[in-house]
Amino acid sequence: MNQDYIQPDNWSIIEEGFDAERVKSSESLFSIGNGAMGQRANFEEHYSGETFQGSYIAGIYYPDKTKVGWWKNGYPEYFAKVLNAPNWIGIDIEINGENLDLAKCQSVDNFKRELNMQEGIYYRSFQAILQSGLHIAVKITRFLSLDIDELGVINYEITPLNGDAHIIFKPYIDAGVHNEDANWEEKFWEPLNVQHSGNDAFVTARTFKTHFQATTFMHNSILLNGENVNSSPVNSEKNNEKVQFWYEINVVREQGAAIQKLGGYTVSLNHENTQVAAQNVITKGVEIGYQRLVENQKSAWAKIWEMSDITIDGDVKAQQGIRFNIFQLNQTYLGKDSRLNIGPKGFTGEKYGGSTYWDTEAYCIPFYMATKDQQVARNLLTYRYNQLGKAIENAEKNLGFKNGAALFPMVTMNGEECHNEWEITHEEIHRNGAIAFAIFNYYRFTGDYSYIPEKGLEVLIGIARFWHQRASYSTDKNQYVILGVTGPNEYENNVNNNFYTNYIAKWCIDYAVEQINRVESEYNSDYVRVLNKVGLSNAEILHWKAVAENMYFPYSEEHDVYLQQDGFLDKVLVKVSDLDKSQRPINQKWSWDRVLRSPYIKQADTLQGFYFFEDHFSKEQLEKHFDFYEPFTVHESSLSPCVHSIQASVLGRMEQAYTFYLRTSRLDLDDYNKEVEEGLHITSMAGTWMSIVEGFGGMRVKNDKLHFEPKIPAQWQAYSFKINFRNQILKVSVHQNETNFSLEGDKEITVFVNGKEVLVEPNSLVTV
Repeated sequence: MNQDYIQPDNWSIIEEGFDAERVKSSESLFSIGNGAMGQRANFEEHYSGETFQGSYIAGIYYPDKTKVGWWKNGYPEYFAKVLNAPNWIGIDIEINGENLDLAKCQSVDNFKRELNMQEGIYYRSFQAILQSGLHIAVKITRFLSLDIDELGVINYEITPLNGDAHIIFKPYIDAGVHNEDANWEEKFWEPLNVQHSGNDAFVTARTFKTHFQATTFMHNSILLNGENVNSSPVNSEKNNEKVQFWYEINVVREQGAAIQKLGGYTVSLNHENTQVAAQNVITKGVEIGYQRLVENQKSAWAKIWEMSDITIDGDVKAQQGIRFNIFQLNQTYLGKDSRLNIGPKGFTGEKYGGSTYWDTEAYCIPFYMATKDQQVARNLLTYRYNQLGKAIENAEKNLGFKNGAALFPMVTMNGEECHNEWEITHEEIHRNGAIAFAIFNYYRFTGDYSYIPEKGLEVLIGIARFWHQRASYSTDKNQYVILGVTGPNEYENNVNNNFYTNYIAKWCIDYAVEQINRVESEYNSDYVRVLNKVGLSNAEILHWKAVAENMYFPYSEEHDVYLQQDGFLDKVLVKVSDLDKSQRPINQKWSWDRVLRSPYIKQADTLQGFYFFEDHFSKEQLEKHFDFYEPFTVHESSLSPCVHSIQASVLGRMEQAYTFYLRTSRLDLDDYNKEVEEGLHITSMAGTWMSIVEGFGGMRVKNDKLHFEPKIPAQWQAYSFKINFRNQILKVSVHQNETNFSLEGDKEITVFVNGKEVLVEPNSLVTV
């Protein structure tokens, strides 16, 4: 049974009623972020129940020494931890001498959380009867500013309902935080300096080992019935990692007393003196004032939605699902800083560590290319180019490769591999292919070729060299094979000739050779520069081509399908539909040995290849492979349902496509995998966007033109989305019996709908 306590709503995530069992799940679901920092929806006031405290700062990490039972050569030395940052939201509250704690109140009523995605603001309200019998109403508003991305804002208001109250607000900032997932129980932050003056306080701390410095700050003001009360803290406490202020106020029955708290982080990634920078942020925030900060937040989010919204008519749960996914992607990454990337949990939890997986290239880049300008996607490609040196080092250190062969890491913060399971680290090498594919995909969509001669060609050469050295010649098969790998389906480790890996390896080499030839003829000075830098010869290219032209792909004549890997048919092929439901999810119910011997597929594997290289295969081949593999797929990876939804759409199986879409869009809201309390699945949310735009909308780029094959689920009356294609913004609205196109801009665009050419002129509606 999936969780179903989130109320259906077009624009908001809403929880009604207080249930201690749900607190950790809701802390994930109501998380907020602004691209530079983010936090779980922890309560501001003290809560003695079970909670997972988490605030995070983009780009700040700690190299936690790898914990393994038996060390093998080539293991990464550390696992990069997304760091739980100092807490700035905390406000202890004392009312008539009693601490406010929802776990200890006589009763909690009318509890409601709302994450308003249209505004980018999180609201919480409740009424509680304290042990003393005092009845109070509480209203909290919180957001992380998009305009000033180092600033967060809290308004916390208390109204006594059946008596007068002496309220003490005790706001604090605290660097004494721990990571839930610390390997050795140690602390990651070293406090350097604690200061306060008037209503402002600062705690500066530095991470051990990596030496990132962050100043956590707060500024407080007290209001009575909405009016500012000139108040200074009556007391303050501090130690070497925490500052806490006390503000006292007497309130008569039905009067509201509030604290407004500005807080956040300034970090050494961006500032030489983080404390001076923090003081500047406070000054700016106070100058703008609470009301205008709220208005600015709403208009900044309105701008984001103007371009990235997808509307769905007639299906509230589907609408809520896609907006939640788009909202979380924008909270995680806004494309302003090429040093940052899209972590799989974003700012919502610590699991997986690292900030970059192949998910960025395979799933996220299409979303950012189409809903922002191309510079954002270029920043994501530049991120990998900047780490090429480390990728070459990884291949040399871990695999003994030479001559500039590059193995990009499975998980990284700075280009070094920091994933500590060998069957992933050394064997899930297909990630190299996704990085090359993203370069191809970027050019195909934007038409901006300049990236390839400037930066991309070096990456493609390093990757081609890797595949050339990683393949080995089989005298038995008289072909090149790739042994001992893990494909996208992580429920098969250390297999030979994973179809997807072999196919993308061949494609990478072919694509690299093609680009070398093009850069030579069209950008000769870049060609000479790059070849001198990497020392590439024609003889080496001929060796590559021999591997690509003679790559082996396992194939079954009997089933007329490519095999996922050499031994797939040796398994006992029991379909998922014949599995006892009590055995699911198998990754939580079975031993790893049993999982590896089963035919069950965690996520699209062979079908991932059919998704990337759709035009290499016929629709009949897709159908055959889909019908063969999907019945064995348990979709226990968040990255699986979206690819299947897109392919079901291509095959015209709309009921199946819709089911997969709902699963990907509501994966966290409905907690399909029973793990949402650990954080959200951010990178797969881009797959949800793809399942509408590329799946139902059928959008493809072919020969520099947009093509659509629109379809619509029976459950929907209509849906619409926008695409920024080469600086022209096209809006597509699909109804049950027609599709409308409109264009913002000043020049016309030609698109193809179901293979027919359609001219769309600016500011006019075209109906097909």
